[in-house]
Amino acid sequence: MLRVRALCVAACVAVAAAATASAATAAPSRPLHVTFVGDSVSASILYTPVAQRQLKRGYALTLDLAVCRRLVAASCTYNGSTPTTALQAVQGYGRGLGDVLIVNVGYNESSEGFRQGIDRVMRAALAQGVKGVVWVTLRETRSVYHSTNVAIKTARKRWPQLVVADWNAYSSGHSWFGDDGLHLSTTGASALATFLRRYIQQAAAT
Repeated sequence: MLRVRALCVAACVAVAAAATASAATAAPSRPLHVTFVGDSVSASILYTPVAQRQLKRGYALTLDLAVCRRLVAASCTYNGSTPTTALQAVQGYGRGLGDVLIVNVGYNESSEGFRQGIDRVMRAALAQGVKGVVWVTLRETRSVYHSTNVAIKTARKRWPQLVVADWNAYSSGHSWFGDDGLHLSTTGASALATFLRRYIQQAAAT
């Protein structure tokens, strides 16, 4: 009788352990926290709810998109307001920056010093716990933007955690823009959001 009782107790313990393990496995994982730091081009997403929903789906999303933002040099002023630089924005979040950082800046500055600026942002982001960075290329409506894109693409050789999202190539031939060929229509904002989603998981896995 004691042997039977012991076997029953052992079986119950095994069942309970299996149930606990199964529950732990089934528990929902924390969604990736994505922070998007950008300038006025990507800021179109702020005014396009469908684009926000597309980009946010399945993620915890922080949008830090500001007109006149620059990478590390002092940002320009628009309507009396001067935003933080991308580097300052990244540093300001500390450990709250999240899992993946998206950077889309460069339209308000020259390409001089951009290479070094990328390195400064990457060091700051990785020090704050980011797993990977999605860096968006610029629309090459001016020659200076081509030079900036070269700096972005070559940075991948120094930073394996950096994923290049080639918006310049992807957006070519599309009528998603205003007269300047840069700022986005509602359709363009949605296209950018959809485009970026494919790189988030890639960056998280670097």
